Amino acid sequence: MDPLTHFLSGVALSRAGLKRLCPQAHWIAPLAAMTPDVDAVAGFFGTESYLAWHRQWTHALAAIPLLALLPVAVAALRFRRRLQAKRGYIVALAAVALHDLLDLTNAYGVRALLPFSKAWLGLDIFHIVDLWVWAVLLAAALGPMLGRLVSREIGARNGEGRGAAILALAFLLVYGAGRWLLHERALAVLEARLYQGEAPLRVAALPSAANPLTWRGLAETSAFYAICELNLAEEFDPTSARILHKGGSSAEQAKAEQAARRSRAFQIFLDFSQFPLWRFTPLDVPEGASSVEAMDLRFGEPPAPRFVATAKVTAEGKLLESGFRF
Repeated sequence: MDPLTHFLSGVALSRAGLKRLCPQAHWIAPLAAMTPDVDAVAGFFGTESYLAWHRQWTHALAAIPLLALLPVAVAALRFRRRLQAKRGYIVALAAVALHDLLDLTNAYGVRALLPFSKAWLGLDIFHIVDLWVWAVLLAAALGPMLGRLVSREIGARNGEGRGAAILALAFLLVYGAGRWLLHERALAVLEARLYQGEAPLRVAALPSAANPLTWRGLAETSAFYAICELNLAEEFDPTSARILHKGGSSAEQAKAEQAARRSRAFQIFLDFSQFPLWRFTPLDVPEGASSVEAMDLRFGEPPAPRFVATAKVTAEGKLLESGFRF
C-alpha cells in the first residue's frame, strides 16, 4: 500500500487501544507502520537496486521482531526515561505486522517467507492506492480533531477517537473479506472463458482503485495474453479483450532473449515479474542488432508499460547494454 495508508493505519492502531497499553503509542505505531518501507533507500543506488530489495527482506515475517526495534529506538531518543520500552515494543510489533498484512493484499506482493522461500505472495484484492481505505482511515484520523473543535465551542468533553479507530480497523477487515470474495468471482469468470478459441493457462484479476466490482483481467495462453476490463455487475464479453502476442518465436529473437536474460537488470526483473511480455525491435546501429524489452503486464501494457527491463543485443547475441525503469 502507499505511505499515507500505512501512516493512517498506524494512527488507527494507536487510538484503537494501543495507547492505553503504552502512552507513547501515538508516536511509535505510525512510525512502525511505515518502517518496513525503509527498503526504499535502495532507490538511491538505482532502479535495479530498488527492485532487487523492495518488499523483500524488510517485509519478511522473520524480520518483524528486528524492524520493531527501530521505532522504539527512535521513541527512546524522544521520550528518554518516560518511554515504557517493553510495551512500546509490543505496539511496534503490531504496527509492523499490519504493514506487511496490508502489502500482502495487493498485486505487487511481498516475499513474506524469506529466508525459507523466495516466493512472492500477493492476494490481488486491494489497489496499491485504494480510495475507500483512504477515505475511512482519513475520517478516523481527522474526525476526532473536528470533534475537539466542536467540544471547545460547546464545552463538552473531548473524545480520543477510539471508537472511530476501531470502526476503521473493522472496516479494513470486512472490506478486505468482501474484496477477496469478489476477486475469487472475477477469477472464476476469467477462467471459464475462451480467448480466440483458446483456454487460458492462468489468469489474474487486478483491483481498481475505487470500484470493487471492476477488475483488470489478464488471461495467458501459450501464444498470447488477453487483457480486458471486467465488471462483475455486467455480462463479460471475452471478445473485447486486447490481444498481445508473445515475442521470441524466431531464432534471432530467441538468441537476443537469452543474451538479455544474462544481464543483471533482466535477472532482477524476471525474478520479480509474474506476467512478462517480451518485445523485440530491430536497430539500425549496429547492423543486425535489436532492442529487447520485457514488461510486467500487471502494472501496465504497451504503449504505456510501467515496469520494463531493456537491453541492446548484437546479431551475434552479444549484450551491449541493459537497464530497468519504472
